[in-house]
Parts: sequence; structure tokens; C-alpha cells
Amino acid sequence: MGDYRVFIKRSSRKSLALEIMPDGNVLVRAPRRLPSSVIASFIKEKEDWIEAHRKKALPKGGAKPLSMEEVRALADRALAVIPPRTAYFASVMGVTYGRITIRNQKTRWGSCSARGNLNFNCLLMLVPEEIRDYVIVHELCHRKEMNHSPRFWREVEKVLPDYRDREKWLRDNGPALMARMLAGAGHQEG
Repeated sequence: MGDYRVFIKRSSRKSLALEIMPDGNVLVRAPRRLPSSVIASFIKEKEDWIEAHRKKALPKGGAKPLSMEEVRALADRALAVIPPRTAYFASVMGVTYGRITIRNQKTRWGSCSARGNLNFNCLLMLVPEEIRDYVIVHELCHRKEMNHSPRFWREVEKVLPDYRDREKWLRDNGPALMARMLAGAGHQEG
């Protein structure tokens, strides 16, 4: 295997599919009950395809900047995906929140204001779903603790016991994704 990570997303689909993510990692979409050994064989069989497509996805010097059209498309997708996930986790956690705004930012994945308004970066549409969920849960935990104290992290851990792995993924892969954001992009509200 090359210098990339493989993420597996299982669902009710009937076939295997590969996707090269913007950060150069690989997402495998697989049927829910397919044995892991079959998935591993599939990945090994497709190594040449993966390497060829990763080279196209990651030109020398990193991934290409997103165009304004791509940023708008990400923001539109984020408006459709993030509010329902936020509502789901808020109900699980027993918290409320105000308005959700989708922003195009170069430095932050999300934020929570003192009034409970939530901001999310449209680039979250370029990360695996479990990483996006981590950012949503992280911001919702600020509805209980407006800091990063040990109590705050205990709240995160109650919902996502593996949050450290997700946070590490963002630390490792986030800067390359953030570098793709164009300066001067606006935001969309939902």
C-alpha cells in the first residue's frame, strides 16, 4: 500500500467502489456484510488504479486550489448535510443551538458563539463523515462547556469515545485541505 490511508464506509449498497479523497486518501464504499478480507483483496487488486488517480488528484506541490464554483458547491452540499447531523447529535446530547452558518474559511473547521450559533467550514464536505461528525460534536459540546477544559473533553468522549483518532486525522490532513481555500470567499446560511 502507498503513503495513504484507507477509510471504509459500509452501507446497504450492493457493490464495492473506490474514491480518491481530496487529501489523497482512499475511501472504499462497501456492502454492510462484505467480509474485510474481500475488501482488502479489492484494494490490493486496484493499487495501480489508486496510485494513478492519486497522482491526478494531488499535483506536485499539493492539491489545487478550489475554484469559487467548487466552493459554492461545497457550501450548498454542507447546507444539506450538516444541519440534519447537527440536529441529530444535539438531540442525543440534550443540547440546543441557534443558527447554523456555513462558512468558507482558511483556518477553522467550526465555532460556537456565546449565543449558541454554530459556524461550520464548507471544507467539511471534503473529509470523511466520521471526521465531520467529530467537528459537529465538538462544537455542540461547547453548548455545555465554552472552553477546552477536561470537562469539555469528557463531554466529547461521551459521544465519540474515539474522538482522539478523529482529531488526529484533522491535525494530519486538515492543513492540506485548508490550503485549497481561496482568499475572500464568503459564506452561506441555512
